[in-house]
Amino acid sequence: MVYDEPGRTASAEVPATVPENVLDGPEQGEPGRDRLGVHVVWELALLLALAALAYLLWRDDPDALRGAGLRRLLVDAVALGLLVLAAGLSLRTAAVNLAIGPVALAAALHFAEQGDRGVSTAVVPALVAAALGGLALAWAVVVLHVPGWAASLAAAAGVIVWIERRDLPVAVQADYDPRRNAYYLFAGFAAVVVLLGAFGAIRTVRRLVGRFRPVADPARRRGMAAALVTSAALIASTVLAMLAGVLVAANADGPVTPTSGLDWTVLAVGVSMFGGTSAYGRRGGIFGALLAVGLVVTYLAWADGVGAPTDRWAVGGTALAGGLLVTRLVETYGRPRTVPGEPVELPPVRDGAISSGWSMPPGGEARNWTPALPERTTDDTPPDPWEAPRWPSAPPRWDADER
Repeated sequence: MVYDEPGRTASAEVPATVPENVLDGPEQGEPGRDRLGVHVVWELALLLALAALAYLLWRDDPDALRGAGLRRLLVDAVALGLLVLAAGLSLRTAAVNLAIGPVALAAALHFAEQGDRGVSTAVVPALVAAALGGLALAWAVVVLHVPGWAASLAAAAGVIVWIERRDLPVAVQADYDPRRNAYYLFAGFAAVVVLLGAFGAIRTVRRLVGRFRPVADPARRRGMAAALVTSAALIASTVLAMLAGVLVAANADGPVTPTSGLDWTVLAVGVSMFGGTSAYGRRGGIFGALLAVGLVVTYLAWADGVGAPTDRWAVGGTALAGGLLVTRLVETYGRPRTVPGEPVELPPVRDGAISSGWSMPPGGEARNWTPALPERTTDDTPPDPWEAPRWPSAPPRWDADER
């Protein structure tokens, strides 16, 4: 059969010729440019869903979308958005940081305890600790070359041990109120998210950011560029999670309750994936994260008034389940398009070496009944013993003795 013979191919199409710099890696990876149409369609669907929920919230509670209610909603969106941005950065580099939830809660507890000493006094030590923790996490991921989810889960366990040292909720001691700058905070956050999404849509940047994504054996190292980009993403995601925790504590009406914080991780990763970021890394949209954050925050505000579920585990689990489906859509319809090429011309189909001697000539008149044997050509060919005469050509004469 055709596939039994080495060096043969049965494909009727060949991939289009593309330059080397559009590959996922310098030596491996599927050729071609990622398609962004699936992100455009999905982001339009998110926009329609956000408009519908905003209408429901305006109908049931108009005060939530104006004045103090709107400023509170915007700060909630920025706090969740920073966590989603942290999850999205690590997801795009194929090294998801699962410690962002515990880090955010630890930062919230620290700010609640130390906020009376001043915002800078409370935030700067937490910022340094988050950067050093992100650096240690990056070292484990890129130097030991272990999966990001496993290393960050170990880091989350260490942070949870620090959180569990507190048995009672901690009242916020700081007088910092982020709602006074809610519009500026949200505008700055939206601009950063959209610019990062647009920047990540550039082909070369997209390839560089997702360089840590495995294309063959996942245990193979992906090079120095992949290590540097992944390290930067893990450090930045840890710092962003810390800043999100500060906003959560400052915007809270009550004390900060010490929990594991993993519910924040599930919510942030789920919202990021639901916005169009692939769980495999590299692929993601432009406005998806911003729209998904607005959708979830608007839903929580609406559900709080009508009695719908607002638990972070429930909302985060639902978003994560939906994000898995979105990942499948992104990976299926966002991969490079296969361009049909010239058809591959194959020799006559044969059944391998067993019957190779019985193949008939492709055309023309059959000259003998043994096509596997070579055809006789000139007179220098030795005589065929099978064709030598066995009997005299003329019959014997019976009257030879009479003569």
